[in-house]
Amino acid sequence: MLLSQFVSFFFLAVCVLIGVAFLTLFERKGLGYIQIRKGPNKVGYGGVLQPFADAIKLFVKEGGYPLLSNFLPYYLCPILSLFLSLVVWLLMPYDSGMSDMSFGLLFFLCIVSVSVYPILGSGWYSNSKYALLGCLRSVAQTISYEVSLAMVIIGLVMVLGEYNFISFSGLQEDIWFMFLFFPFALLWVLVMLAETNRAPFDFAEGEAELVSGFNIEYGSGSFALIFMAEYASILMMSLVFSIMFWGGGSPSIILKLSFMAFFFIWVRGVLPGLRYDGLMYLAWKDMLPFVMNYFLLVLGLGVVGIVW
Repeated sequence: MLLSQFVSFFFLAVCVLIGVAFLTLFERKGLGYIQIRKGPNKVGYGGVLQPFADAIKLFVKEGGYPLLSNFLPYYLCPILSLFLSLVVWLLMPYDSGMSDMSFGLLFFLCIVSVSVYPILGSGWYSNSKYALLGCLRSVAQTISYEVSLAMVIIGLVMVLGEYNFISFSGLQEDIWFMFLFFPFALLWVLVMLAETNRAPFDFAEGEAELVSGFNIEYGSGSFALIFMAEYASILMMSLVFSIMFWGGGSPSIILKLSFMAFFFIWVRGVLPGLRYDGLMYLAWKDMLPFVMNYFLLVLGLGVVGIVW
């Protein structure tokens, strides 16, 4: 039984990594058409082999590292980042019950919270002022938006009465939570953009003002691992949104996940960036008071028996 679960998760991890490869191609092609250009179209038919060419280029390239860095943790941080991005896929609700976690939502919240440490370590152990500034900005951003994320999860847990992801499908047979709890869904969209460091909240890297931020001292394979971890997190957040607010469901879950992944790309292509102070103001002065008041509203409706 344990061996079959390991083989199933290994197969899932390989599928996720392949999905990450083609998500990068999908993003580059999508942004190309948004900006009225073609995007990658030379390697393979229509550029379909471009992700594999990029992977070979990055992993074959000679890797360098700062002489004053703390080498072992500096080297392990990108590996840990990708590992956490893959481990959270254990929560995917299989029909076979391979990963039927009774406290799946708590596990998800724990993994999301721990994922900030590889970013912090990448900047700190590089022993570079630019990387340190980038990681501090990223840590502040991630922790700030995790507060609203936790409030949304607690509000939905009160409706569910349990912490299992599979329970979402049963409760949304008549109406999706997207319509029943639209403010929570809207907040979750903003939170997942901030948690995955995507435009217009891409201040963890900040190419324009921080020279790539916390990962400035990484190159070749180490940079590729950080890159893969980010895109695996995008796919995971898209999956979680589809389960929590669009009812999940095995036949249609891939379509819902693909639409949300396209949403990430569309937002990057059409919305301008924010300033960092605007990002933090949105987290603490706008989103947090709103989610706390809506949380109290849902709690009050639950007490009088209207919602559940």
